[in-house]
Amino acid sequence: MPALIAKAREGDPRSVARLISMVENGDPALNEVAAALAKHAGDAQVVGLTGSPGVGKSTTTNELVRALRRSGRRVGVLAVDPSSPFTGGAILGDRIRMQEHTTDPGVYIRSMSSRGQLGGLSAATPQAVRVLEGAGCDVILVETVGVGQAEVEVASLADTTLVLLAPGMGDAIQAVKAGILEIADIFVVNKADRPGADATYRDIQGMLGLGERAAGDWRPQVVRATAVKGEGIDDVVAAIDKHRDWLEKTGELGRRREHRAAVEVEAIALGTLRARLADLHDGTALSDLAVRVAAGEIDPYAAAEELVKGL
Repeated sequence: MPALIAKAREGDPRSVARLISMVENGDPALNEVAAALAKHAGDAQVVGLTGSPGVGKSTTTNELVRALRRSGRRVGVLAVDPSSPFTGGAILGDRIRMQEHTTDPGVYIRSMSSRGQLGGLSAATPQAVRVLEGAGCDVILVETVGVGQAEVEVASLADTTLVLLAPGMGDAIQAVKAGILEIADIFVVNKADRPGADATYRDIQGMLGLGERAAGDWRPQVVRATAVKGEGIDDVVAAIDKHRDWLEKTGELGRRREHRAAVEVEAIALGTLRARLADLHDGTALSDLAVRVAAGEIDPYAAAEELVKGL
């Protein structure tokens, strides 16, 4: 294990891949890995990209990698794909759009299945981010599953959250009511060469004008881009860098990372409790209580309290 971690710290892609696989599979040695990487975490800039299916997240990610590499930054990419609700499988096809970077030693790309996790991310994504931080990545791009209006979990993981939009995604009322838009630090109006892009840009600016902000608060940037042509990507990178400067100057970066750590610890603790509940009396305790609840002998709250007492 020490040799594996040492190679991952040097950026060896095979070693990084093995560590992320251990994270995804809940390997028994995961505690040792986490302890070894803890002191190397916290240096990378984590950028989340989210938006509806087909809005151009993968293409934008590909172009961001190209732009970041031109500035000499080492880049890690975690692309989360949805898993089938019927078979549990996932295509993991985002890498197809990033093949030009596969031979670049300064880029590491990993596709991950959501494994049924809601919110646009995989349950293993936070720990995978820590592995890439330990591997020396300067910027980590986390691309979510195609999401709807309320999947906002990426905001608790990223230092900077990009919400991608495209023309024809709805009117001004849709822009106001979609909760996902509230988490954006930067809006990217992608496919800006299509009809309706200017209207989408105006709708987002109008939505931002309705918000109340104190002096010194960050006002989300709105950037036009056409990722498939590579247009506007430098403006997106400039907005990301501007937001990073604001985070550092105001101390918000530390607050966000403390919140991220709290969410991560809570998720691990809940997973541990869930596993203990499953092991309790070989799982029969929960089954017995479910039978009693279904028969009306006990209410669900009392059953849950009884189950927890068993711990």
